[in-house]
Amino acid sequence: MAMRRFWNEVAPVAAAEGFAIHLDGRPLRLPEGDALCVPSAALADAIAEEWRGLGPEFSYDDVPLTRMIGTGVTRIAAAPAPTIAALARYGESDLLCYRADTQTALAERQRERWQPWLDWAARVLDAPLMVTDGVMPCPQPPASLAALRAALAREEPVRLAALAVLVPALGSLVLGLAVAAGALDGAEALALAELDALFQEDIWGRDETATARRARLAGEVATAARILTLTRHC
Repeated sequence: MAMRRFWNEVAPVAAAEGFAIHLDGRPLRLPEGDALCVPSAALADAIAEEWRGLGPEFSYDDVPLTRMIGTGVTRIAAAPAPTIAALARYGESDLLCYRADTQTALAERQRERWQPWLDWAARVLDAPLMVTDGVMPCPQPPASLAALRAALAREEPVRLAALAVLVPALGSLVLGLAVAAGALDGAEALALAELDALFQEDIWGRDETATARRARLAGEVATAARILTLTRHC
C-alpha cells in the first residue's frame, strides 16, 4: 500500500528504553501503533537514514530495516519464547549436518566449507553437532541443542527478529548464530547455505529460477545481517 511522506525532518532520539526515531518531532510508529524503539544508536541512525531517503510516496517495502525490526517490537518483545523455540528447532536438522555421499566432490566441498562452522559451534557455543550422509534424520546431543537454545535466549527481541529471517533463509541455525556473533558476514553465510545449488550450477549451468530466488534471499539476508551488526554490542 502506497503512503505519502508527511514530514521534513528525521532524527534519532535517546529514549528511556533505547533510541526512537522522530519525524518532525513526533515518534515514528509502526502500523500496529507501537512506537519504534531500538537498542542501539547505530541502528537508530540507519533507520533515520532509511526514512530520510524516501520520496513523496513510499511503501513499507522501501524501509526494510524498519519492517524487519517491527516484528521484534510488535510480536517478539512481549513473548520471545515461541520465536526462540522455532529457531532452536533448526538446530535439530541444521543444513551443515547433512552431507552428500562421502566419495563425491560435493561431499568434499561440504566438508571443507561447512565443517569449520560446526567446529566453531562446538568451540564457541559448546554445541557439537553430529554429521550424517544423506537426508535421514540425525539426532543431535540434547546438551548441544540446549546450548543453541541458550544462545538464542540471550538475544534481544530486535536481534531475534533478524534471526527469524536469517536462519530460515540459510537453513542453518549455526550459520545464523555465526553472523549474529560477527564471525561470519551475511553474504558469505548465504554462499555457504547455497553451496549445493552453486555446485550444481558449476556442472549444469545457471538456472534462472534459482538465481532469482537467490537474489531475493540475498536482500533479506543483507538486511538481517545489517541489523545484527548494528546491535552487536547491545
